[in-house]
Amino acid sequence: MDQNDIASNPTIFGKILRGEIPADIVHEDIHCLAFRDINPQAPQHILVIPKRLIPKLSDASEEQRTLLGHLLYVASEIARKEGFAEEGFRVVINNGENAGQEVPHLHLHVLAGRAFSWPPG
Repeated sequence: MDQNDIASNPTIFGKILRGEIPADIVHEDIHCLAFRDINPQAPQHILVIPKRLIPKLSDASEEQRTLLGHLLYVASEIARKEGFAEEGFRVVINNGENAGQEVPHLHLHVLAGRAFSWPPG
């Protein structure tokens, strides 16, 4: 984890990583943090963010492939630990404004607790 990356991250997620804004944390390790969304779009809505600032998925570099896989693994572990893996869940990554990304820091939405339609929004 690059402490300078966290210190210079101006987003709300940077503030959460620095402890400036409280969060209902469900998972933390050296690579990422996961917490409940304050504006949930499903009965279960957890965000998984890397501790390293990557503005959006399309900005990820080849050297970050392992980190990207780790984020998905953590999403599935959270689903198991929170008890909704078997009933089903959705993982969403919005990439850029037109896709609905509001915070310029890569994050995974882990959604569960209701049926989802297809195609999404």
